[in-house]
Amino acid sequence: MRVCVGRIIRLITLFLLIVLSLGQAMPETNTNASAVSSEPQVKAVPLMRFSGAIGPAIAEYLGSEIQHANELLVAERPPLLIIELDTPGGLVSSLRSINQAILSSKVPIACLVAPSGARAMSAGTYMLYACHIAAMAPATTLGAATPVQMGMPSQNEKPSNPRDKDPSKGDDSKQQGSNDNAMTQKIRNDAIAYIRSLANLRGRNVEFAEQAVSDAATLTATEALEQNVITLMASDAGELLTKLDGMEIVLDGEPHSFNLKQTRLVPHEQSWRSHFIATITDPNIAYILMLIGIYGLLLEFYSPGVGIAGVIGGISLLVALYAFQLLPINYVGLGLILLGIALIIAESMVPSFGILGLGGIVAFALGSLFLIDADGGDLAISLPLIAAVTVTAAGFSLWVLSSLWKTRKAANVSGDDLIIGAMATVVSGFEHYGLVRLNGECWQARCDTHTQTGQTVIVQGRERLTLIVAPIPSPTEANPPQDSGGR
Repeated sequence: MRVCVGRIIRLITLFLLIVLSLGQAMPETNTNASAVSSEPQVKAVPLMRFSGAIGPAIAEYLGSEIQHANELLVAERPPLLIIELDTPGGLVSSLRSINQAILSSKVPIACLVAPSGARAMSAGTYMLYACHIAAMAPATTLGAATPVQMGMPSQNEKPSNPRDKDPSKGDDSKQQGSNDNAMTQKIRNDAIAYIRSLANLRGRNVEFAEQAVSDAATLTATEALEQNVITLMASDAGELLTKLDGMEIVLDGEPHSFNLKQTRLVPHEQSWRSHFIATITDPNIAYILMLIGIYGLLLEFYSPGVGIAGVIGGISLLVALYAFQLLPINYVGLGLILLGIALIIAESMVPSFGILGLGGIVAFALGSLFLIDADGGDLAISLPLIAAVTVTAAGFSLWVLSSLWKTRKAANVSGDDLIIGAMATVVSGFEHYGLVRLNGECWQARCDTHTQTGQTVIVQGRERLTLIVAPIPSPTEANPPQDSGGR
């Protein structure tokens, strides 16, 4: 009995010791966990790079990256987004899409014009003004943000300054100048108001912003820093991170201080889809794809076969239409191109001695010039490419005309003119009716005399599908001996 009671007491004592040891160990575990969580973590700073004209692909690339960063939880958001750019400008629609994403971002965004020798012209200047931080590498430039309308300007376009008007021309001159400058002034004033609003929002130089649009003014990186156009200068993204550490900016109307000591740059490259869109939305590529598609389908319709031309043409045309959907297309230009191709094809089918062909070449060239209705020349079809395609089309039209002219003067190579007088070979000897071979073809023939197999006969006429033939006379028959007259 005493032995059992002693064992029970020892078991209870052991159980209590285990519970007490676990209770003491739990706080220590929590303390270690809290110590680990209190250690600073290294955060990633996304770095987005692009060079070239700002178009639909760049807008999708930057917009998706900014949206993804803002959709993360507050604790998981990166402390900063960096956009490294080198651009001559681009489309207004793409620029406004990018700037809307920048202005609505809860994560601060820094734009860096780099490397040395890069530029942020036209649309790039608007991006710099929209970003929370604007930085430039040494030996870089910005400015020249005047919107340029594609197409030929009016020869009668007059300056909008009232002092430049000629009072001697009266109301007619005033009305003419007003009509010529109405659209130009409308576009320019809208651009000035837009960049002024960005400059006021970020507290930067408003005067230069207006001059960059109205007078196409430009600045170097050093001049831009001195005139409060940019925030700071940095040779690369790493130096930019170092200089921004501890800097304070205004974010959503409240002061925000950067803490970038425990950060690292993580490049975010464009996806394959962005690269594909960037390739096909190049106006030159889209233009070539459209031509391949049109001529591929026409070739398939003219000579149906395996279908390779039709498949390639259909795919190329659909890809070109998708690219045109993203680009600012002038449908009058597209219609002129289609009309030009139709006239060139009509010239080859219904000869008009060059009238249709010449009209098709002119319509094709004009349509190519007016196809891209961009606000600047950065996303326009290359003039040498238009010239090369036009010359090729003109050469094709001239080749068709020369072929038709030669055919018109050539002798007839078909019909009775080719058959009558030709030599045929008897397939099997016959009398009256049989078969002869003429130019590799078997014809039914009629001959008044007996013929032998393999004998050569001459075609004297034709009755429907029956040839009238006669044996070739022998030399003695053709030239009988003449009587000398002797006795």
